[in-house]
Parts: sequence; structure tokens; C-alpha cells
Amino acid sequence: MSNHPPLEQQITFLYTNNLTTSAQFYEEKLGLELWLDQGTCRIYSVTGSGYLGICQTSESSAPVTGKLDDVIFTLVTQQVDEWFEYLKARGVKFEKPPTYNQRYNIYHCFLRDPNGYLIEIQRFDIKS
Repeated sequence: MSNHPPLEQQITFLYTNNLTTSAQFYEEKLGLELWLDQGTCRIYSVTGSGYLGICQTSESSAPVTGKLDDVIFTLVTQQVDEWFEYLKARGVKFEKPPTYNQRYNIYHCFLRDPNGYLIEIQRFDIKS
């Protein structure tokens, strides 16, 4: 075990071509609370010291395209079915409804945000 300096927070940044549409999705559909508005980046409190940043791409940067499946934003909860119903009632389309994955011992479902990023809602079913 290493004795590294402490970490206080964690932020995952995703990029968008349309910050307004993304902000509406994360605020109105997922119900995340805006923690910090930096103008072209909006940072949301997810849980404890975990945050999600959504940033507008600039004209000088490449648009959001390509390997969006290389990123999975995972929300861990014991209430996967409740989240599925909550989001379905808000018009969110799912790529995969809640199912059990024996290989990883998890129960999860998948959806995409307006930019095509994959969002997984899961619980760990660790057997003692």
C-alpha cells in the first residue's frame, strides 16, 4: 500500500458540442446538482466528492466524435430498477434494460446522454 498524498475529489470530464442540451439532460433527466458553473464547463455533484464536468468544445478543438464507447460514466446504486423507472418516466431511452451480468456479478442497465456517451447504472452483487 502506497502512502501517497491525499485526494479530496474526483471529476470526470465529458465534452459536448451543445452545452445547453447536455446541461438539460444531466440537470433535468438525471437530476444532478450544479456544483460549479465555469461558463463553458458545468461541474455537477454526483455523490460525496465525486463530480462530473460537462464542457463545451471550442471552435479550435475537435468536435465530439469517434470512440464514445471508450468512456463509460457509471453511477453505482442499490436501486437500479428504481433509476430505470425514474428515467424511463422522463423519456430517457435505454440501450439495455436492467439485467444481471454473471461474469462481473453486477446488475446494471445502459443509456446514452445527448452526446452519445454511455452511462451505466449498476449495483455490485458481491457474495460473501
